[in-house]
Parts: sequence; C-alpha cells; structure tokens
Amino acid sequence: MSEKLYSKRAPEPVGPYPHARRVGDLIFVSGMGPRQAGSKEIPGVTQDAAGKVVSYDITTQTRSVIENIRMVLEDMGASLQDVVDVSVFLTNMKQDFQTFNKVYGEYFASIGPTRTTVEVLSLPTPIAVELKVIAHKPLKS
Repeated sequence: MSEKLYSKRAPEPVGPYPHARRVGDLIFVSGMGPRQAGSKEIPGVTQDAAGKVVSYDITTQTRSVIENIRMVLEDMGASLQDVVDVSVFLTNMKQDFQTFNKVYGEYFASIGPTRTTVEVLSLPTPIAVELKVIAHKPLKS
C-alpha cells in the first residue's frame, strides 16, 4: 500500500513531488525548507531588491523547517516522535552547524533518530537549511 500526501498546511513543493509518501509503516517526507504555506516568504531571510540574500537567521529557518515537517507528519497521522532518520542539508556547515545542532536538539534529542548532515553549495530556493525525514508509524489494524 502506498499513499501520497499534499498538505494544505505546509509550503507547496518546489517540484513535481508530494510532501510525503507512506509505504506500509514508513512515512517518507520530501526535503522540506522553511518557507511559509501560501507564500513565497522565507522566515529568517532578508533579501535585497534583486532577490539576493543579504542575511539569514539559521535558528529561525531551522525552527520553521521542523514545524513544516511536524505539520506534514500530523497530516499523515504521525508526529515528530515517530521520526527515525533525518537527512540535513546546510549551505554553510562551518558557520551554521553549532547553532543548527542546538535547535535540532530541542526537538529531536529525546527522540534520537539517526542523522546525516551534509553541506551543499545551494538549495532550490534562497534557504540555508533543508531536512528530509523518515518516520515509522504502524498502520492501525
């Protein structure tokens, strides 16, 4: 059994893919950034008139990303407590890792999912962090 989810509460995907897909007891959440639903606004990002990022707040972006993931998981009948694996993409590991890690820990330290963190040159929108998660939530019999 496979089920796709397009959440009305999370920001629209930037490509032709769903927010999440359930396959059996696993929920795969697509890479999620900090954008706000129904808007092009990116919390924690300041851009100049040409759209170039002039500053950003990794704390604000990280919280926004995790809250977007929380909403998608809830729409799939799961929660952050069900997350078993996290892939993290940062555009500036040296500058942002410690701050990101602190905020991440507020949400996930007690849950203890496995995690991989990589630095990337850029992301599809002017953001500094993106997360992709896998959750385990057994289907009700």
